[in-house]
Amino acid sequence: MPDLITQNSKLKKTSKLIGLRVFNFGIPAFEDANGKRTCPFAGACAKFCYAQKGAYSWSNVKPAFQFRYLATKSNDFVDDMIAEIKKKKVDILRVHDSGDYYSKEYLAKWIDIARRLPGVKFYSYTKSIPLFIGVDIPDNYDIIFSEGGTRDDMIDYAVDRHARIFDSYEDLDNAGYVNAMESDLNATKWYNQTNKVGLVMH
Repeated sequence: MPDLITQNSKLKKTSKLIGLRVFNFGIPAFEDANGKRTCPFAGACAKFCYAQKGAYSWSNVKPAFQFRYLATKSNDFVDDMIAEIKKKKVDILRVHDSGDYYSKEYLAKWIDIARRLPGVKFYSYTKSIPLFIGVDIPDNYDIIFSEGGTRDDMIDYAVDRHARIFDSYEDLDNAGYVNAMESDLNATKWYNQTNKVGLVMH
């Protein structure tokens, strides 16, 4: 049975650099094996989604993401996730290196997990902006609205933490965005004070 949380190569590198245990959780990108949408507000991003390429598309990897997606549907998901986070002594967890919040009910499970683990930091890129309206996000949960979805119009660029993808590092720097390519944690409020997160097309 696959683990619920893992470490990709980028987060392993980040963990070594900062001396903290950084893990990630992912579900299938865009849709699951049965065609159920896992990124309900995906827009133009679906055409260049990195989480549908490379290692994410390998035949031995896809079943693990499907397993985790089905696990999110379980009534035991919150307790199971908390148990695994404690077992692996996670300091920081990226929610969704693949996939997104697909319903209000699913989002509520993650909010519950974060509230019950106040000593763990959670962060997440998301295009599911409408699901966050009226939701009280715990201080240990950092949400970064990601451009490229169908509801970019709901991003308040003066206030909301948001991510933009650039064609080059030069374009990213010129626009005044923080580079989150080398260390994913540069995207989070704990490691930078700007709401402008930059990534480069890859």
